[in-house]
Amino acid sequence: MEANNNDNMLIYQSADGNIKIDVRFEKETVWLSLDQMATLFGRNKSTISRHVKNIFEEGELQASSVVANYATTALDGKTYQVDYYNLDVIISVGYRVKSQQGTQFRIWATQRLRGYITYKKQQRQIEYFESIKELGQDLKRIAPQKNNKKKDNEENNQ
Repeated sequence: MEANNNDNMLIYQSADGNIKIDVRFEKETVWLSLDQMATLFGRNKSTISRHVKNIFEEGELQASSVVANYATTALDGKTYQVDYYNLDVIISVGYRVKSQQGTQFRIWATQRLRGYITYKKQQRQIEYFESIKELGQDLKRIAPQKNNKKKDNEENNQ
């Protein structure tokens, strides 16, 4: 895996080096276009499109939760709106085309997602402990002030 110059992109490369795909990473999952899935699975775009259509028609997945439309710059330099499909769709298509490359991609994507989840969990733990530390410091500052007010009240009452 290599990080691309865009923080939301990873580069997937097959073990033999024959397949190299820029993979979009957003919303805690990976996303590929139909063209990218065709490259990944070694099938033509119409075959991939047919499988995606069947996945939705059969109710295996709902398009509204697994498809995102992104502006993409093509080789001609023009920007186009392109549908991208998340890992759930990629996995479903991979099972349907029975592709060894698809299996390798699933392994790769799962490793990246596990790494991301572990990283986010560690970040949350660090933030939690920092907030506890700050709370403790705040309480230490407040406690002497309360004690001083209590002493002042006792002295005034005598």
